[in-house]
Amino acid sequence: MKAYVFPGQGAQFVGMGKELYDSNPLAKELFEKANEILGFRITDLMFEGTDEDLKQTKVTQPAIFLHSVILAQTLGEAFRPDMVAGHSLGEFSALVAAGALFFEDGLSLVSKRAQAMQKACEATPSTMAAILGLPDAVVEAVCEAITGEVVVPANYNSPGQVVISGSVPGVDMACGQLSAAGAKRALKLKVGGAFHSPLMEPACEELAQAIESTAIRRPVCPIYQNVDARPQTDPQTIKANLIAQLTSPVRWTQTVEQMIENGATHFVELGPGTVLQGLIKKVNSNLQTEGLQ
Repeated sequence: MKAYVFPGQGAQFVGMGKELYDSNPLAKELFEKANEILGFRITDLMFEGTDEDLKQTKVTQPAIFLHSVILAQTLGEAFRPDMVAGHSLGEFSALVAAGALFFEDGLSLVSKRAQAMQKACEATPSTMAAILGLPDAVVEAVCEAITGEVVVPANYNSPGQVVISGSVPGVDMACGQLSAAGAKRALKLKVGGAFHSPLMEPACEELAQAIESTAIRRPVCPIYQNVDARPQTDPQTIKANLIAQLTSPVRWTQTVEQMIENGATHFVELGPGTVLQGLIKKVNSNLQTEGLQ
């Protein structure tokens, strides 16, 4: 069975999507439609901007979404997934590709999500850190034991790789304790804030209204959502999980494991970068993976 997966923030690069734009008339039409919807030429930043331009959350998220979704649209009948999933932001890409969201609605939600997250980041100094080489339970226990500051597991990326998220002092304290507990690395990430943590609650409240008022249809195949790593097709459940996603951890390891258990043998990453292929191989090195850009 074939699973299509969609990357999240961090996969962006200058020049992303340009070959697609130049070579495919449908892609060009959709990119230009996106420029109109967003009210600025995001394609200029994607194709010829700087790394700093693309690091802005309000640019990064719609840029990655557009690259992934437009690529899926250009595949036409060749796009026949048995299941889909997306890492954080990629969940929105997966929903559009699977027919649960219209392109315009998906882009509008992603843009609102990015702006709401940017505001939440600016409101409270916060950060994230990658913890390598420890069991999930150890990372969870250390985070839970820290009081007076916010720090939580945010991304279960692969066995032995968990990203933590929270206030700057909270993440610093956790990194120190996790290093002492035997972590191979406790590396602070160059991100704008504490994604997938309670510090995203203001963004969650802002986005919830937009999600509730957006039409979501049954996808053409199950989508495995970040919040519970379970296959979903019910629109109301999908909405609830999308809202909860901002303050809940991305359970990517569990998602891939569940997809494998349900028959996935071939994973195709659609969009910029190759991050998800690497993470999937760490879950099971025997799986067939490929990427389309």
